[in-house]
Amino acid sequence: MTAQTGSPAPPATAGDAGATRLARSRRNSELWLLLLAMVLVALYGATVEANQFGSITADFWVPAAVLTLVYLGLHVAVRFLAPFADPVLIPAVALLNGIGVGFLRRLDLARADAADREHLAIFAGTGGRQLAWTLIAVVLAVALLFIVRDHRSISKYAYTLGLAGIVLVMLPAVLPRSISEVNEARLWIRIGSFSIQPGEFAKLALLAFFAYYLVRKREVLSLASRRVLGIDFPRGRDLGPVLVVWAISLLLLVFEKDLGTSLLYFGMFVVTLYIATERVSWLLIGLVLFFGGAYLAYFLGGTIGGPFYNFRQRADIWLDPFQDPFDKGYQPVQGLLGLGSGGLFGAGPGGGEPLQIPEVHNDFIFAGIGEEIGLFGLTALLMLYLLISQRGLRAGLGVRDSFGKLLAGGLAFTLALQVFVIIGGVTGLIPLTGQTTPFLSAGGSSLMANLLLIALLLRISDAARRPVTGGGPVRPTTGGKPDQLHGAPTEVIRT
Repeated sequence: MTAQTGSPAPPATAGDAGATRLARSRRNSELWLLLLAMVLVALYGATVEANQFGSITADFWVPAAVLTLVYLGLHVAVRFLAPFADPVLIPAVALLNGIGVGFLRRLDLARADAADREHLAIFAGTGGRQLAWTLIAVVLAVALLFIVRDHRSISKYAYTLGLAGIVLVMLPAVLPRSISEVNEARLWIRIGSFSIQPGEFAKLALLAFFAYYLVRKREVLSLASRRVLGIDFPRGRDLGPVLVVWAISLLLLVFEKDLGTSLLYFGMFVVTLYIATERVSWLLIGLVLFFGGAYLAYFLGGTIGGPFYNFRQRADIWLDPFQDPFDKGYQPVQGLLGLGSGGLFGAGPGGGEPLQIPEVHNDFIFAGIGEEIGLFGLTALLMLYLLISQRGLRAGLGVRDSFGKLLAGGLAFTLALQVFVIIGGVTGLIPLTGQTTPFLSAGGSSLMANLLLIALLLRISDAARRPVTGGGPVRPTTGGKPDQLHGAPTEVIRT
């Protein structure tokens, strides 16, 4: 008789089989949505060539096919690593990324000599580089899903991530301008032909730290001192963290010369604070502090100049870009003219003149695309961003632990805020910023950081959507530590 060690494996239950079918169903839905997105990308590329050449080349489908293979690899990885994750995130991101790659190739075709356009290599130019960056970004996203099997494990490194985030944010400000400054904004690190925007990665590290810190301090920060007009305001002694982040954001505004970066990081913290405490007063305090600080910087730029002068200059251009339309106001004016000439339906992919807009491949890609797909097309792109943010918030509502709720909410809001900041600058709603349009603009830093953001949302949504198995809902283990939300050790609850 053979001796047996350990406990026998529990028999498979109807719940286990149902969970398997549910996971397979979600992944199949994701697959079909992904294939539909890639068909739309291929049609976009065909329309570009038809408007550029008057005919369609035999290899118009190759960029879409490459993107299909790349995102199918991510889809397969998610099947094994996060089988219950939201099935809409990857197709929405793939469609945005595909439109961006298609538009960048359209710019490459417009820049090429007429005799060479039809023979332009698929992997040449800015569009080809963006394809390569997409592959690298997807590999990093898969690596994150493989390493981080439980999103709560990130909280163990919260203080390290917070320190790393601050260093990454401040590094361009202390480096020589020859290395860090592009278009008067100090956001980059450039060494030879290599360049990286460290602030794109800093937002992820800082969000993890904010979520961990606010989980621990939420009860203190929720205390109210007095009620004004039906709104509970916090105690004065609890304003310290907000004032610190506010001061850092103003330093970024002055020394990195970029309103978008300052607004992004301060907005991240204030909104995460609001999610943690559910106090509207924190939003009001945050708005007053930020706009008050921005006005102070504008006033000092006009009186004492110095490090405040650049922000004053940018604000003056924003207030009246047509005052100097051929020099300082040239870029915002061309962006507005491009958006205006697009009308409701646009000139059609490949039918506009986007090269009239400086930095159309980067900061002003929204204006260049808008000229060709019109207001209705831009609205569809904005709806995709809204869908991604909504799904991220939904994952935060569904997950069981407070850290996951704050992290998912912060990630979703940060993506939406970044879109608002760059599109607000392009359309003249706020002063022009140096932020990139997520998944559309050329550049590896933004694409890699935002795909890592999506990977974190996939991980959290997998935990939130994981159904009842083995007789009860399973809470992921945390090494025996108390669950942050329930205050009790994690366990399998039997019904």
